[in-house]
Amino acid sequence: MRYLLYYWPEIQGRGEFIRLALEDAGASYVDVARGHGGMAAMEKFLGREGQRRPPFASPFLKAGARVIAQTPNILYFLGPRLRLAPRAEADRLWVHQLQLTIADWLVEVHDVHHPIGSGLYYEEQKREARRRAADFLRNRLPKYLNYFEGILAAHRGDWLLGRKACYGDLSLFQMVAGLRYAFPRAMAQLACPRLAALHDEVAARPRLARYLASKRRIPFNRQGIFRHYPALDRVLK
Repeated sequence: MRYLLYYWPEIQGRGEFIRLALEDAGASYVDVARGHGGMAAMEKFLGREGQRRPPFASPFLKAGARVIAQTPNILYFLGPRLRLAPRAEADRLWVHQLQLTIADWLVEVHDVHHPIGSGLYYEEQKREARRRAADFLRNRLPKYLNYFEGILAAHRGDWLLGRKACYGDLSLFQMVAGLRYAFPRAMAQLACPRLAALHDEVAARPRLARYLASKRRIPFNRQGIFRHYPALDRVLK
């Protein structure tokens, strides 16, 4: 199977969670919008009328005749095929549940710098962003970190499921990496040793290590979900 991934070409965003799974598995895929004419192809697909089951937005994945949208849904589909999900249904649903929790977390990260509306520039909502950042860093971020720390502590082994990595582990790597970029001062104060160890384990996986060092890995920037604005990165008290 050769997968076609459709996502914005200049940001990591939600598409990066899918890229990490494809890269870790050594899957054959095309990051369509990053190729010649790719943006036009993606926009044409999204604007196509008469589709019975159209995607609302990117990312979406074409796998043969199938078109699958929404990051957790795409990973739920890919997981067994890439050997990044367990066989037992109860375990697959558990990983999917964790991925949905990560999706909620990601929205909260985005809303720190865009608390009023996505259609406004950050500069148009800086005062509200500072208030949102204070609450996120003091209350919401520790709650998410502690939740996943507790899950990792409940198992023998380094991964969410214990001894074998799943796509949820790759997604947690991305969350830690992004949060360290966006809030380096705050993250330095928050103790999450198991998540830190998981981050390093994922980064050392051979295929991912090559990907992270390559030009295929888009750098974090102020167009993506994880953005570093010094005024929002507070020292916690």
